[in-house]
Amino acid sequence: MQINCKGQLIDLSIPKVMGILNVTPNSFFDGGKYKNEEQIISQVEKMLSEGATFIDIGAYSSKPSAEFVSEKEEIERIVPAIELILKHFPQTLLSIDTFRAEVAKPSIESGAAIINDIAAGELDDKMFKVIAKYNVPYIMMHMRGNPQTMQSLTQYNDIIKEMLFYFSEKVKKARSLGINDLILDPGFGFAKTTDQNYEVLQKMELFNLLELPVLAGVSRKSMIYKTLNNTAQEALNGTTVLNTIALTKGAKILRVHDVKEAMECVTLFSKLN
Repeated sequence: MQINCKGQLIDLSIPKVMGILNVTPNSFFDGGKYKNEEQIISQVEKMLSEGATFIDIGAYSSKPSAEFVSEKEEIERIVPAIELILKHFPQTLLSIDTFRAEVAKPSIESGAAIINDIAAGELDDKMFKVIAKYNVPYIMMHMRGNPQTMQSLTQYNDIIKEMLFYFSEKVKKARSLGINDLILDPGFGFAKTTDQNYEVLQKMELFNLLELPVLAGVSRKSMIYKTLNNTAQEALNGTTVLNTIALTKGAKILRVHDVKEAMECVTLFSKLN
């Protein structure tokens, strides 16, 4: 369980934490919070000091019914953020949350280490070739449709079976292109009802059959706050509970807004092994 990030081997036998940084005005939890250089640097410094191995930058909100953002605007948001972060923290391993090859290319060329694709190439058939060309780790998430349509596409005969088939096809395609470092993301909240999200979490260890690291991204999502009848702002405790369950199911990366609390989950979980 290792991935190669810019020549650095990252051992995932002990789970790692990926901190979320959205440079968007409209993300569901932290949209608009990181608008200037000082705010971005302060948040990155905080997450790194709390133990984040990766920082995941997003410039296109993928929340349900999210507004469309052009490639040009996405690039204009994300590339300066990459350059700013690496100027202040040169060793940072940056993951770029994009489903567009034309955004992935300048991001990698600016120093990004990982591409995190919510569509696993479904929304841009050039993405796999870009990953193969630059030889960076690739996070492939399960989703149907796009952020504007996904919540109407939740009909499954057997959700786990269909997801395993989806991932096996993606892995086969990636391997055929020589892509080595793959990470699977079940896509909590993407084309799934609340009940389906919990079924996927309950059975998440089945994705280990594909012998690849699994990333869990449940942080402050509606599957938590709708179930608890509170808000994303009040969903930290619920996030900690589900992150802990995800670790017991084999998650190797926790993608979170709150790094300190996720690191505490990893530390305590690791004492069991």
